[in-house]
Amino acid sequence: MGLPMSLNLLRKTGYRLTVHSRTACKARAVLAEGATWADSPADLAEQAEVIFICVTDTPDVQKVLFGQDGLIRSARKGTIIVDHSTISPTATRQFAKTLASAGIDLIDAPVSGGDVGARQATLSIMCGGSKPAFDRVEPLLKQMGQTVTYTGPSGNGQLTKLVNQILVLETLLAVSEAMIFAKKSGLDLSTTLEAVGAGAARSWQLQMLGPKMIQGDFSPGFMVDLAAKDLGLVVEFARQNHIKLPVIRWVQKLYQRLQRMGCGKEGTQALFKVVEQMQSMKPGSDTHPPDQI
Repeated sequence: MGLPMSLNLLRKTGYRLTVHSRTACKARAVLAEGATWADSPADLAEQAEVIFICVTDTPDVQKVLFGQDGLIRSARKGTIIVDHSTISPTATRQFAKTLASAGIDLIDAPVSGGDVGARQATLSIMCGGSKPAFDRVEPLLKQMGQTVTYTGPSGNGQLTKLVNQILVLETLLAVSEAMIFAKKSGLDLSTTLEAVGAGAARSWQLQMLGPKMIQGDFSPGFMVDLAAKDLGLVVEFARQNHIKLPVIRWVQKLYQRLQRMGCGKEGTQALFKVVEQMQSMKPGSDTHPPDQI
């Protein structure tokens, strides 16, 4: 995600861009177009007024911000850090508080739209943090995303992304079950998809991932491992705040099953495999939603 997003910034803004990646070879394309390499986040911070982060999980962001060579070591007062990772809202709020004490603003700005949206600059970007800081970086965000929304104080961007993930992943379970129902009922899956996709059942998951399920194409746009990570964030925040979400807990169990099956690097449409596998399970097997609702 970070590579096409940085390329869009470089190509569209005319600003000087400095980059760092934990895996240096991943930055080759953007370096070839004129970006400058920094040996560490701290080195990068010395050269930047606005810093964008796009890594995997909460501990990764914490290390980039506060590790031995973290951004806080050399970021100047007035710097804005924009975090595009999907991480814990609670941790985000603590990170923002720590950075604010050093005069640095943190905007949590997770994205939705997948690798295609990153390449085409059509991402939906959900932003939390200081409104003045958001106003400063909004023009840059619009070079990477089609819909850029300010959602309120720090952490709200992450919470909005988790709402997005609930909608996406629960809908994907519905698509998987619908396709299995059609298959087991003897329907032609392509014809069924064409029929229901024109009505009220239409969704991005049905239109984009339904055909991949039919074709047995489980290549990743968004990986199972990342979906499982995001579901963990949802379930943990819900637990901490006494929010009952029985269906999303069930979806989490299914993605964990996929990981145990060795499908963690496949696309989220691999959920179809689990639902299909369940058809051969004996009654009483672990196929029912959690009892504690």
